[in-house]
Amino acid sequence: MSGDAVYITKEKLHELQAELHELKSSGRRDIAQKIAEARSHGDLSENADYDAAKHAQELLEIRIARIQTMLGKAQVIDAKDFPDDKVYILSRVKLMNRKTNKEIDYLLVSAEEADFEHNKLSVTSPLGKALLGRVVGDVVETKVPAGVIQYEVLAIGK
Repeated sequence: MSGDAVYITKEKLHELQAELHELKSSGRRDIAQKIAEARSHGDLSENADYDAAKHAQELLEIRIARIQTMLGKAQVIDAKDFPDDKVYILSRVKLMNRKTNKEIDYLLVSAEEADFEHNKLSVTSPLGKALLGRVVGDVVETKVPAGVIQYEVLAIGK
């Protein structure tokens, strides 16, 4: 991660704080127990359980460090801080795929909150970048592996 601010919602801030607390308390305790149990099985040079537990510990510590860095750079944002005349971060956008005539709704969020399954689209994604600053009626194009897709902005909200 660079030195840039990480823009997140208050909900995401609380989610990250809770995850960090969980990882630092019970997560570390559980890994320590697994390491101790694996160590009790004897020779560490040929102990797959020990190696797996140490690897899990390494991944846990990487996640803890990543969350701490993110929280250190966090800037909490709220949808009400942005107007709804144009597409901004935290805008709810209704789009129509001009090729299929299907409508889809997205919430534009930071990369840290993006969740495609829940229609949370990162503002750093190709479509997210194309949508920023647009108004109702605008048509945006985005490149996908299958070619170029055009979307019409039908509505902007919070």
